[in-house]
Amino acid sequence: MAALHYRPGVPSDTAGCIELRGKTRENAITAGRLASYGITVESWSQSVAEAHVIGFVCMDGSRIVGYCYGDRHTGEIQVLALLPDYEGRGIGKTLLSHVVESLRTSGFRRLFLGCSKNPDHRSYGFYRHLGWRSTGTFDSHSDEVLELLLPEEAGRDP
Repeated sequence: MAALHYRPGVPSDTAGCIELRGKTRENAITAGRLASYGITVESWSQSVAEAHVIGFVCMDGSRIVGYCYGDRHTGEIQVLALLPDYEGRGIGKTLLSHVVESLRTSGFRRLFLGCSKNPDHRSYGFYRHLGWRSTGTFDSHSDEVLELLLPEEAGRDP
């Protein structure tokens, strides 16, 4: 097995990301269901190419095993997905931290995401452990909206 490495997402990654999304342990979403939300290889590739989204992928050799993308205009973490065989290795945390840092350097001080409201789901504890807090609101998919407040850059005068 090749060493894992991380890199920014590129438009040609989107087909692999969509395929991976349907293979996640919890909250798997098929390509057909994503398309019903307007998320297709073409639309996602265009968003990446036009830098509307910021993303990172984790590669095992030439295979995408995880990814995370955030919206450059709103500060929403749109998706974090990982193949089940790669869970528990810190990959999700690393991917998320890359996107959070990219959005922070783009000027965001508050990020948000939709997360399962079920405490039995892995995502529920995962995000909270990393400092994300409930806003007490829910999105159109009935997911709980969590936020992360980001500090100013270290060493900067207020």
